[in-house]
Amino acid sequence: MTMTPELSQANVDPAELAKFAELAHKWWDKDSEFKPLHDINPLRLGFIDRHAGLAGKVVLDVGCGGGILAEAMAQSGATVTGLDLAEKSLQVARLHGLESGVKVEYRCQAVEELAQAMPAAFDVVTCMEMLEHVPEPASVVAAVSRLVKPGGWVFFSTISRNPKAYVQAVLGAEYLLGLLPRGTHEYSRFIKPSELARMARGNGLDAVELKGMSYDLIAKSFHLNDDASVNYLLACRKIAA
Repeated sequence: MTMTPELSQANVDPAELAKFAELAHKWWDKDSEFKPLHDINPLRLGFIDRHAGLAGKVVLDVGCGGGILAEAMAQSGATVTGLDLAEKSLQVARLHGLESGVKVEYRCQAVEELAQAMPAAFDVVTCMEMLEHVPEPASVVAAVSRLVKPGGWVFFSTISRNPKAYVQAVLGAEYLLGLLPRGTHEYSRFIKPSELARMARGNGLDAVELKGMSYDLIAKSFHLNDDASVNYLLACRKIAA
């Protein structure tokens, strides 16, 4: 992959971009490697809408990929911008939007760059399944905090770092069950909820609710619970000045 000077300086891992570029054409195939994202999307959407009330809100989806969550939020009545550095994924997202008729603005831009250009521009910022794929997650947390309005909402989802998470999210999901392609995750980049909450507080975000997201082997479905030891969602609110 040829990197532009701007992209080479961004908070991005070229290997991660290449990984998602190879799979970009499968984003909307619900039986592909992206099936887990389609399966958890209603859970993510409900969690976000319950706190923020998406209808009429101006929303930014950071690390939007092919637009699965972005389109769902737009269908819930929000004005949505999707942000990603994987151009092939954005091309798929734009094409799907033309087919579905769901309007989302997609931008290929680093979140830190957008934060400089558009501070306090959004009512809601989401950053789902993205922090564990970047070299400097704290930089992303700082940027999304700058992008959201005082009193606005920020939502993160990522994976905790502990032996159970390694067994379930890496060995189980990638090697045993085949829910994800092998090599999707790098264990050392997983983030404990306490670490993410600390990053949030350091950037003026108040952690409001933490929820775990677990996979039921028998029902073959995901559900929210209070066990945040593997996959989890964190709802934060920007502290008003």
